[in-house]
Amino acid sequence: MAWRSALSKNLQELRIHLCQTSKASEGARDFVMSSYQELKKANPTFPILVRECSGVEAKLVARYDFGVEEAVKVDGLGKADIAKQLEALVKKGESMPRSTESQGAL
Repeated sequence: MAWRSALSKNLQELRIHLCQTSKASEGARDFVMSSYQELKKANPTFPILVRECSGVEAKLVARYDFGVEEAVKVDGLGKADIAKQLEALVKKGESMPRSTESQGAL
């Protein structure tokens, strides 16, 4: 679970897109309800944006330095699988190039 505290070190922003009512977004809603507070507690100044829109496909969007973004579809996945997808995005950020400001903060 150490990756949770590395969220703010390896990413610039996390966006979670989900539908408020669809069955396919149920895992994403469960993930937000069960994990948001823990993620914010470990990364208090890190922007975690939850975007709700009717009929939208559930996905995680990670923004790295230099504006590089990667989106992962999580439609139909459970909250444990979504956590694994987020962990992979955080670990990918370890090898991404960083701006000088971010390198100085480490």
